[in-house]
Amino acid sequence: MRENFHRFFRAARGAGVHVSPAESIDAMRAVAQIGLTDRAILRDALLLTLAKSQDEKLALGDCFDLFFSQPEPRDDQPAADNDDGASQDADQSPSSSLASEAGERQPPEGLGPLAQMLMSQDRNAIQAAIATASGAASLSDIRYSTQRGIFSSRILDTMGLQRLRDDLDELATTNPSLAERLRGALDALREAVRDTVSQGLALYAREEAENLRNEILRNAPLARIERRQVAEMRALIRQIARRLRERYSKPRKRQRRGHLDVRRTLRRNAAWGGIPFLTAWKRKHRDRPKIVAICDVSGSVAQVSDFFLLLIHSLHEVVDDVHSFAFSSHLIEVSEILEKKSPEEAMAEIMSKVGFGSSDYGSSLVDFEHDFMSTLTPQTTVIVLGDARSNNLDPRADILRRISERSKRLVWLNPEGRLAWGFGDSEMPRYATFCSVVRQCATAQQLERAVSDIVATYQ
Repeated sequence: MRENFHRFFRAARGAGVHVSPAESIDAMRAVAQIGLTDRAILRDALLLTLAKSQDEKLALGDCFDLFFSQPEPRDDQPAADNDDGASQDADQSPSSSLASEAGERQPPEGLGPLAQMLMSQDRNAIQAAIATASGAASLSDIRYSTQRGIFSSRILDTMGLQRLRDDLDELATTNPSLAERLRGALDALREAVRDTVSQGLALYAREEAENLRNEILRNAPLARIERRQVAEMRALIRQIARRLRERYSKPRKRQRRGHLDVRRTLRRNAAWGGIPFLTAWKRKHRDRPKIVAICDVSGSVAQVSDFFLLLIHSLHEVVDDVHSFAFSSHLIEVSEILEKKSPEEAMAEIMSKVGFGSSDYGSSLVDFEHDFMSTLTPQTTVIVLGDARSNNLDPRADILRRISERSKRLVWLNPEGRLAWGFGDSEMPRYATFCSVVRQCATAQQLERAVSDIVATYQ
């Protein structure tokens, strides 16, 4: 049963439910308390211990219903051969009829275990045997629809198909009618096994398919994402944001106390024979993280800025002190919008205020220097997200130089390919002179790596 639940947790992850080892342990403890007799209570217990949101609750409920539903073998009993047989059965007394039926269902001696189980028509035993054989055949490893035949054969072989074939060959000569009944039962078994394999494919292949789609999306240019893929890309960016939160928020909190200083601890407790009643900790000084993010939301990067803003939104959940700004022809602060509203609401409001305009980097830098230069300190990392195309207007690179001088680092993330930098109205080569780091961020994978590297410097 433990292995069965491990397979369920694996299927739940494939359905989009994040199940950590600690959460799976909590779920197993809850199952140990409530037992397995009541499926409705078991379902509620797993949903309460594993689901963290309404979406996860719905996905987990569907996964539970699919996982714990067993395909039933088809009842395929042949009808009477002729009318004479039917009239003969009608003439028999009820007691003799029942006795005859019981005799027909009693498996003959000498048959193999699988043949005896099929002839006894014990549905529960057949379902249990299919489930056991599925585990032995590692059905949870199925990934592609082309593997259906392979896993069906594995399950039938594990159940004893070869011995059943030998039984059929022997019965074909000694008892043809019984052999026909056994062939019908075998056909029903094959169908039940195919249903079980299809169920396994629906449960376990989703994770592989999702990983493949995500890998393709992670490396797809953000500027060329099709409209039908926007929702999927947003979901992928949310996953990236969640990984950033999990990777950096918790370690930063744990590291604030530092590591145990064994030498100072022993000296401090010398009066008690070295028993560490009082502890001493090594404290490594860390700069308080401070980030200023400046995002271009003009028409030239409108498709990409949506994803940029999602990443900036995640920074507010990872780093304590973040000031965020957005601009097209002029610049505004959007920190409060990103902190107090959901990503969708925040992006819609920001784009309605300054989005889709004609980009003017020089004017926007003037706005920043005039109103927000005080946000910069020697501990500040400034992140600029944009294509550096200023429509042949004055780029005011001198202001960017002063921003670089007042901050710890200036990082520029550009969604355009490097071959396009410096051509047309691109001011990237001029701006790059004053940047600590210049990186191309044309894909979600490049965005994640860039933001991860920035946040990691504060850990």
